[in-house]
Amino acid sequence: RRREGERRRLRSASSCGSPAVAAMAPRRAAAALPSAALLLLPLLLAVASAGLSGYFGTKSRYEEVNPHLLRDPLSLGPAAAGSQLPAACAPLQLRALLRHGTRYPTAGQIRRLGELHARLLRRPAAAAAGCPAAADLAAWQMWYEESLDGRLAPQGRRDMEHLARRLAARFPALFAARRRLVLASSSKHRCLQSGAAFRRGLGPSLSLGSDEVEVEVNDSLMRFFDHCAKFVALVEENDTAMCQVNAFKEGPEMRKVLEKVASALCLPVEELNADLVQVAFLACSYELAIKNVTSPWCSLFSEEDAKVLEYLNDLKQYWKRGYGYDINSRSSCILFQDIFQHLDKAVEESKSSKPISSPLIVQVGHAETLQPLLALMGFFKDDEPLKANNYVRQMHRKFRSGRIVPYAANLVFVLYHCDQVKTSKEEYQVQMLLNEKMMFFHHSNETISTYADLKDYYKDILENCHFKEECALPKVNITAVDEL
Repeated sequence: RRREGERRRLRSASSCGSPAVAAMAPRRAAAALPSAALLLLPLLLAVASAGLSGYFGTKSRYEEVNPHLLRDPLSLGPAAAGSQLPAACAPLQLRALLRHGTRYPTAGQIRRLGELHARLLRRPAAAAAGCPAAADLAAWQMWYEESLDGRLAPQGRRDMEHLARRLAARFPALFAARRRLVLASSSKHRCLQSGAAFRRGLGPSLSLGSDEVEVEVNDSLMRFFDHCAKFVALVEENDTAMCQVNAFKEGPEMRKVLEKVASALCLPVEELNADLVQVAFLACSYELAIKNVTSPWCSLFSEEDAKVLEYLNDLKQYWKRGYGYDINSRSSCILFQDIFQHLDKAVEESKSSKPISSPLIVQVGHAETLQPLLALMGFFKDDEPLKANNYVRQMHRKFRSGRIVPYAANLVFVLYHCDQVKTSKEEYQVQMLLNEKMMFFHHSNETISTYADLKDYYKDILENCHFKEECALPKVNITAVDEL
């Protein structure tokens, strides 16, 4: 009964408990393609994909954040400016957290796409004649099968193999012979396969112990969100937690996209909803990421439409995995602390002149693994929360999931030991790279930090964020979103 009440509240007014959401900012309509332009469809398709590919959110190709890889997948790109690493520094430990490579759609997405495609196939031939976009899509081959259900695509294997080779080229000392690689993964097939592909990318010449490094399954770190009762109950399984997302689906920006797509497909607007339009947009993104082709589904959308659909995706990421609720990021403190425990151990071993027991730690997880961790650390935080009613004000937001966690996204911590330093504090230094680009630390606005300063900056999370306590459900049966 409580759940039904929540759904009723959502459906009525989509207010998200705030009158402000109902008064959503109007936006100028995107210009519709003139009907004559539909005759130039093949020509427009190439342009369509190029204009849309920057807005695919978590379904973005890794090449969107590193375009130089389109020319050469092993290129290390332009030299990083201002890394400021002293010459007398040698890397001791690398900890890489990876999102799996390019994957197929989930069974649910494939089912919805099949339903939309079947609807177009059922149209009478006479109606299709006056509707070139619908006719092109009806002729499109529905090649996805539900058994593909989120599995790693061949492109995903290449993503991982190439990433491994680039990291080895960037940090040759750490990837040198007889260095021990610790490889862990989420239990999901796409992550295990990504881990195996990463290992293959390093090749036998690197002599990383045995030919086959075991991939250890570690869901407590890679899928910490599944083990956090408070997150599961109050965010994952609570309809009202996504009220901003649902309000935006019913808002004026999405309405315009919906009407435009319905018009292009010559369908009554009542036959479409935000979820089906999103599935069509996803089909466009998947064809590009998996097969490197521009799908006819892309022809339904302009760049303006793509921006609206990207915002819908980002709203979901923000409220479910980002800054929307504290528990989203606090649930990742178990992973954050594990990173620092291994860095601590490497520092201790170095101080004792012992060999570093874990110089290379590579762990494969999900966008949902990386996004909360980056939020915990305070990265990509906007001054104003992402909401259903501030789309226009958020046009230049920092929180763009396609720029943060595309396929094969990677967050890398590198610990260095430095000689010839003025103080003992400077002996151990750290760099962080996101998607192979140096990150600026909050406390210094530099791309290098002493390990001591970094630990000091995050002292509260390291000492006072206890996973069991953070994730414990409140004693009283609280349903108010305010409690999050």
